[in-house]
Amino acid sequence: MTKVTRETTESKIVVSISPAPIAPDYRKKINTPLPFLSHMLEQIVWRCGFNIEVDITLDKFDLAHVVCEDLGQTVGRAFLEYSKSVSGTGFGDGIGIIDEAKADSVISLEGRSLFSFSSAVEIPPVAEGMASEDLLVFLDGFAQGANATVHLDVQKGENSHHIWEAAFRAFGVALGRTYGENPARKGMTSGVAGAIKYTVEA
Repeated sequence: MTKVTRETTESKIVVSISPAPIAPDYRKKINTPLPFLSHMLEQIVWRCGFNIEVDITLDKFDLAHVVCEDLGQTVGRAFLEYSKSVSGTGFGDGIGIIDEAKADSVISLEGRSLFSFSSAVEIPPVAEGMASEDLLVFLDGFAQGANATVHLDVQKGENSHHIWEAAFRAFGVALGRTYGENPARKGMTSGVAGAIKYTVEA
């Protein structure tokens, strides 16, 4: 298990991740103040095969943007720390569908933090009481915390709930493939440039 705590004057977030099998009560271990965000985290867990436990304590700042950004960064950091102890693939892709909605996602670990989003359909501004932009903030936060490149593209969808569920399913599949163990790639990086090394002199 890998456990990361992120603490500021606004919030304290504790995220723990562990590989399969998924715990039967995994939903009960995802505690955020935003029900739809918790539901999206459930989609990630179910598709990536990792247990993700979340506990959030807020100090007056009960703001969706703060919760999504801080939690995204913490989940990303937890996966970054986890990746240091396993022989992971370093990249992965995934497709997510539910009814009329379809999305795909790609993740790469090359020390290049970037989140790119596109959609072939209009994204409703609100889904289940949450601003769509805050869901994007969560994913952008993940890319920052994991120091990863994340692409997410929505191809189809009409229902706001379905659009985001397809998107997070796709992200979850890609996540599982990115961080899943692959002995054949032991010691290899995602990109041919190899590991990044910096030397700093004062």
